[in-house]
Amino acid sequence: MSTLQRPTKSPAKKTKPRPSDPHPVGGKPGEVRIIGGQWKRTRLAVASKPGLRPTPDRVRETLFNWLGQDLGGWRCVDAFAGTGALGFEAASRGAASVHLYEQDPALVAQLKATQIKLQASATQIQRGDGVAALRQLAPSSVDLVLLDPPFESDLYAGALAAAARAVQAQGFVYLEAPAKWTDELLQPHGLRTHRYLKAGAVHAHLLQLLAAGDAGGAA
Repeated sequence: MSTLQRPTKSPAKKTKPRPSDPHPVGGKPGEVRIIGGQWKRTRLAVASKPGLRPTPDRVRETLFNWLGQDLGGWRCVDAFAGTGALGFEAASRGAASVHLYEQDPALVAQLKATQIKLQASATQIQRGDGVAALRQLAPSSVDLVLLDPPFESDLYAGALAAAARAVQAQGFVYLEAPAKWTDELLQPHGLRTHRYLKAGAVHAHLLQLLAAGDAGGAA
């Protein structure tokens, strides 16, 4: 004997982040927020542009926990600024100077608008090639270099070599990449891993210069 059955609803499909989403890991698509410092909780717009992938909030939070909350007096360079999330975060935490470099003219305009909004007098924004800018810096002249190039690019080796030359002996290089850079890969660039984190598709590395005598012994 058959019974009357109610029609069943199809289970709702889960939406996965699309490859083109500007911010697929953490935070909300279309915006990121400054995590700490004088501009804490300030939201930064994320333009809808292919390849634009700002550092996720939780990764930036971990990075600045590693560095310490107070960057007072630090000289910083954000070589692939994009939305400026990394550079403005450093300025928010008291960095004495933050140079942000970006090639896309629309993103440069957005960076300058954010600079004005925040009255971020310690920041300098310039349209140009971040790797070339690093190469023009005096050796050992900065405390922190922020490297977050497009994942599909071939800029990593050149950027790491230029950053290692620019950073002072006790300084740091932050590298964001689609895969882990081991000490074996970093050694030819004169760098070693200080801290490492994987969050979704993001591999976050905090690097330092190899100490004297370490050139032949990096693991």
